[in-house]
Amino acid sequence: MSLTRRGLLLAAGAVAGGAAARLTMSKGPSMDGLGMITPKSGEGVLNDASLLSETPIFRHSVLKDQGEALVTALRAEMKEARVAGRAFNIGAARHSMGGQAIPAGGHAVTLDAPQIEIDSASKTFRVQAGTRWHQVIAALEPAGLSPKVMQSNADFGVAATYSVNAHGWPTAFGPMGSTVREVQMLLADGSLITASRSENPQIFAAAMGGYGLIGQITSLVVEAEANMALAPSFVQMPADDFAAAFAAAVAASPMTYGRLSVDREGFFDSAMLVSYTPVDEPIPPVTGSGLMSRVARPIFRAQVGNEWVKRRRWGLETGPNVWLAGTASRSGLMAEPVVTLDDHDPARTDILHEYFVPPEGFAGFLAACRQIIPQSYQELLNVTLRWVEQDATSVLSYAPKGPRIAAVMLFSQELSTRAEADMQRMSEALNGAVALFSGAYYLPYRPHARVDQLLGSYARAPEFAAFKRQTDPNLLFRNALWDKYLGNL
Repeated sequence: MSLTRRGLLLAAGAVAGGAAARLTMSKGPSMDGLGMITPKSGEGVLNDASLLSETPIFRHSVLKDQGEALVTALRAEMKEARVAGRAFNIGAARHSMGGQAIPAGGHAVTLDAPQIEIDSASKTFRVQAGTRWHQVIAALEPAGLSPKVMQSNADFGVAATYSVNAHGWPTAFGPMGSTVREVQMLLADGSLITASRSENPQIFAAAMGGYGLIGQITSLVVEAEANMALAPSFVQMPADDFAAAFAAAVAASPMTYGRLSVDREGFFDSAMLVSYTPVDEPIPPVTGSGLMSRVARPIFRAQVGNEWVKRRRWGLETGPNVWLAGTASRSGLMAEPVVTLDDHDPARTDILHEYFVPPEGFAGFLAACRQIIPQSYQELLNVTLRWVEQDATSVLSYAPKGPRIAAVMLFSQELSTRAEADMQRMSEALNGAVALFSGAYYLPYRPHARVDQLLGSYARAPEFAAFKRQTDPNLLFRNALWDKYLGNL
């Protein structure tokens, strides 16, 4: 059953849409003589999916309230933080990788109370912040609906997706924020407001991809799409030809994505374009991770330090995967949990990079990657390529002037100080390369960019910082993104 829905290794790249499913409380890393980092459990420190963002906090609260009770509880927590001069931040899964959802020395709140109200007539749903996408999919499926845009994995919070303005692989839309009708949020003074493209539009635009720095979202109204049966097609090609083929495919397919070969012998030389088109067949039910997704894990993880396995995996993905893949539902393609391929190696962690490149600059960016990445000793396991339409709304937009090809790169990194230094060197080089082609790097991942590189990717960042100070003059809402970058602009 799973074979016909996903194919042998379709799930192998799904993890590249999000981070490894890890959230730990710890006392801080210990270093041995080799510079190895060993996160330890404990109280008073919050981490994220990178395992490298251990940050002292004052308190971590998990709220299971709904509706007005949630607003009341958040106001009380915010007031305590404001009076004490401490930072405040809401999170859900905390799949970010650089402390973007962690308030240093402050109040971290995790929301864990799903609430979904569906309006089938308007194809929208109102969802409480903290609700996860797998809960949305389960609620929409009986109504014949599917999320219009969501991340490729279903573990993440809906409000968090808006706050990082994440995208998916439905091709006719911009980032997830383009499908949000309105948000309700608490501002720093405790007032509850509604923001949309017509009501409080400045707040709406700044909060979309604003990482919780403008207001704390309590609920959203989000657009849905009809669920449907989709059949895949596969085309292998030279990687330098991919951008043109991708642009043609997105005009005809509601869901399409690409992959790149990652073994060093054929590094970024070959690409696979996978397109799904509607078919008049029964819509397969959403069942989550299947048998073959679990079978894929040991193959996927065996790539670390083994170029032969990387070549064999590419051969499987461009061979048996093509033969075995069958009809899937629109929702089912997005319902894979990120934990399916989670790394269980205590000496390594999964680190994501993502770069948004105009189609006309994609081949040039690939050429730069071929020079930069192999010079590091990082283990690149997967690259997924997605199409994102222009986003002219978000202040911190990564696609402000036209569509972008998003290159989502999943690395397995040794948990050591030397590996972190090597990753930073490689990241700075890639950030510089993507700027040469009028592209941008993505903000939720490791904070390795220089400030000038942030400004090169997000030209309106000073405008965002000024507006944040206007709406939150006492800087109640803070996180590592503000502390290291935006607060210094």
